[in-house]
Formats: sequence, structure tokens, C-alpha cells
Amino acid sequence: MASVPARIFSSSSVEPLLLSNGRQGPLGGTIRALAAASNTLLTSDIDLQAGLTNVQTILHQRPKSGREMMVAVDNLKRLCIDHYFEEEIEGAMSACTHLVHSDNLFDATLAFRLMREAGHDVSADDILRKFTDGTGEFSLALTKDIRGLLSLHDMSHLNIGEEALYKAKEFSSKHLTSAIGYLEPSLARYVRQSLDHPYHLSLKQYKARHHLSYLQSLPNRNIAMEELAIAEFQLNKLLHQNEMQEINRWWVNLGLAQEIPVGRDQVLKWYMWSMTVLQGSSYSRYRVEITKIISFVYVVDDIFDLVGTPEELSRFTDAIKIWDLAAADSLPIYMRSCYKGLYTVTNEIADMAEKEHGLNPINHLKKAWAMLFDGFMVEAKWLATDLVPTAEDYLRNGVVTSGVPLLFGHVLFLLGHDHASSNEAVKLIDHIPPAISCPAKILRLYDDMGSAKDEDQEGLDGSYRDFYLMENPGCTVADAEKHMLSLIAMEWEELNRECFRRMSFSSSFTQACLNAARMISVMYGYNDEQKLPVLEDYMRTLIL
Repeated sequence: MASVPARIFSSSSVEPLLLSNGRQGPLGGTIRALAAASNTLLTSDIDLQAGLTNVQTILHQRPKSGREMMVAVDNLKRLCIDHYFEEEIEGAMSACTHLVHSDNLFDATLAFRLMREAGHDVSADDILRKFTDGTGEFSLALTKDIRGLLSLHDMSHLNIGEEALYKAKEFSSKHLTSAIGYLEPSLARYVRQSLDHPYHLSLKQYKARHHLSYLQSLPNRNIAMEELAIAEFQLNKLLHQNEMQEINRWWVNLGLAQEIPVGRDQVLKWYMWSMTVLQGSSYSRYRVEITKIISFVYVVDDIFDLVGTPEELSRFTDAIKIWDLAAADSLPIYMRSCYKGLYTVTNEIADMAEKEHGLNPINHLKKAWAMLFDGFMVEAKWLATDLVPTAEDYLRNGVVTSGVPLLFGHVLFLLGHDHASSNEAVKLIDHIPPAISCPAKILRLYDDMGSAKDEDQEGLDGSYRDFYLMENPGCTVADAEKHMLSLIAMEWEELNRECFRRMSFSSSFTQACLNAARMISVMYGYNDEQKLPVLEDYMRTLIL
């Protein structure tokens, strides 16, 4: 078996975008397009401050205890401009507290979702009981309330293991699907989009554009909110373009694409992960640095998969554990360059964390790199000895080799939370917490379902599905994938518990973990033609 494919993020090509079709191909055309776009994107009539003032005025004029205010908060969140109005939103939570026990399906379910997202302890069973009949099933009278069904469907994905939410998802999905045929076109499109890309499981930036289009189709529009969302979108797009140019210059100057010609050269896709994980203008510098870490995960992955001999890989791993530039002298030239680049970037991030937050995490970060290399070595030994691991052992090691724990080790210290200096930092190395292990497992399982046939990777790729089928010879591929989907659903529930309760990490860190999990289905959302239509659309919308 070959070393596991697609570590932190998929290597598959994205056509027809200006990306490599396979492992090679510089992004010169894309970068030129970005440079031209950055000079013309913003126009002089975009006034963000005026938009903020206008929306703030409207919020202050609305009653804080009614549906209207609750809907406004929901729209702010869906349009990704809620971060400007944290005080107003906090004050409006009284509306949710008031309406969460309403007899109206829309009011109760929206209030529940907003409260759970904000970290409040609310019971889905208690809230939904009033909408069921004597047998515990949802009342069929609710099927005519499309707005309520949509809200119920959104609510159902915030499940932390509640039976009522399993039933809510099944009921709302069934009747919304049936309703599409007779709804007016704009609402039908919105319902279909909500079913295909549930709000909680989807990228907020991507969903924002569709929500804006829907709001613009309504007779009662909030022009001020729409204009602010458009201004925010354009400013973020310019920022993303500038960040992408900076990363591309760094990558070209690094020269690893030339030293390791069989390695992947997909800077744009690597950046999309950091762009998704850390959202907002205040994280611009962090996105650039995190993309560099992601690029080295790719490079190291390719060295283990395609280039290094067992003896070279063992020396490479030993050198990482020594964490000294002198340790690179005994390595082959291509490994030496990778080592020096990896060492330099990691130390720069540690210095940045110390300067901004007063703590230098280099000891934790070098342990995280050692853990990743050890995971790669485990896979290399499986291959060298023809050893077939159990599916459980494979998945446990796959969490490490996904690169997700390494990535979030860096994110944790860059964000500078108090937890970074507490036992949580140690746990991150010795025991990967659910906020990180859940996205890692979701990634590994999605990747290993084998949806991509065009990843152009060499060797025989082991996967959870293959090892599960070996252990269960009576199962079909469909059975194995159904089992994997059930595991993914369980990981989402565990991730929800961790993020909504926020017992270990801050809201900004858990939000980053949620964003990573949401990006996975986009990166692996292949259609029948083995293309990635949502990823392509996402790139065009937010970068190109």
C-alpha cells in the first residue's frame, strides 16, 4: 500500500480554473489576472463607514424583543457582516429568549439556532415537542409553512445527538423537496440551495452571495444591509487577491517547485484553505503565514510519497526532531531546501506569536511537526513491509497525517488565546482535542470514499474504505460508504458539542475549526464529470 493520499487537502485539479491539472503548473496567468483585478475592483462610491452607520441606525430603531429584530440578526450573520454589530446582536438575544418557546415554528426554530450558535444551553427536545402529535411525529399541518420548514431544516444540523433533531432533518428535507415543484422560482431556488448546502455545514462566505440574491428578490428589502454586504464582499475580495499575490511571490522565490518537479504546485488551492479557516481583515497576516505551513505539508507529503528512500525519510524525520539547521546538512539537497524553508517559516510564526501575545510556542510547534513526520513514517513502514493496518488504526494515524492537527497548532498560537499557555497546548500534542480531531476525521473519510478519479496520484493508495471492506468481506462498497457517512455525521455531532459549549477553546478558534470542516465537502464535492463545481464557483466569487 502506498502512503495515504491527499493529506491535509486534496491534490485534485480544478478545471477550468487556472490551476495545475495534476501536480505541476505555475499560476502565472492567474496571478496576472489577480493583479489586473486588484487595480479595478474597488470604486470610489464604496463607503463602508456610511453603510455601517446606516445599518446601525436601522438596528437601533427596531424593537429588541420581536421577530423583526431576530430576522435582522439572522440576515447579518448570513451576509457575513455580523462582526460589525456584536453589541447590537448581544442586546438582541433577548428576542431569542422571548421567542424560543413560541408556538410559531419559524420563531421557535430561528431563536433556537441563534441561541445555540451563541453558546446558550437550549434543549431541542423541549422546543420541538409542541410541534409534534401524540405519537411524537411532526404535525402534517407544518408542511405548508415553507419558511418554518426551512428554519427547522437549518436547526436540524446543529445536532449534538438529539433524537428530535434527527426527526426534524428527515421531516423538513422530505417536505421541502416535495414543495419545490410548486414554489415561485426565486424561493424554489433558495430551497434547493438550502437542501444541497445546509447553512450550518456550508461556507458562510459562499452562502452569503446566494442569500443576498434571495433578499434582493423580496418585495420588502433592506437596501442599507444589502449595500453594506456588497461593500464588505468587495473589500474582502481585494484583500484576498493581494494576499494571494504575496503568497505566490513567496512560493516562486522558495524554488521548491523546481527542486521537486514531481511535487504539487497548487498555491491557489492551498490559500483557499487558510482563506476559509481564518476569515476577516484582521487575520490577513495570519492567512498568509498559515498558507505557507499548508504548502510545506504538501511538499513533505510528496517527498514521502514520491521521492524519498526509506533511509532518507528516516534521516529527514530525525532532523525535524533535532530542530537545528545544522541537522539538514546530511540530507539530500531537495530535503535540505524543504527543511530550511519549513524551519524558517515555523520560527517566524513563533516569533510573531511571541511579539503579539507574549508567548513563544516554538517548542510546541516543533513537536507538532515531529508528530506529523512520525505519522508519515508509520505509513511508509506499512508500505515497506506490506502490512495492512486495521481500519481503526489507519484512521487514527490518518488524523495526524491529514495535517489538520499541525495546522491548528499554528492557528491556536497565532490567535493568542489564554488557552495557548495552558494545558490545552500540551493536549494538542499529546491528545488531539475533538475541535481538531473531528475535522481531521471528516477530511480523511471524505477523501477516502474515493469520489475523485482524477487526482493523478501515483502508487496504490490505501483508504479507510479499502481496509473496512477487508475486515468485512460481506459488505459492498455502498455498505462501506454508508458506514463512512455515518461516521462523518457522528464527527459533526461531536464537533458541534465542542464548539457550541466552548469548554476548551475560544469562539474564534472553534469557528476556525468549524470553517475547516465546512470546506471539506467543497474540496471533495465532485459531480458526475469528476469536476468540483462548488469549489470553482467559490474561487471565482471570492478571489478571481
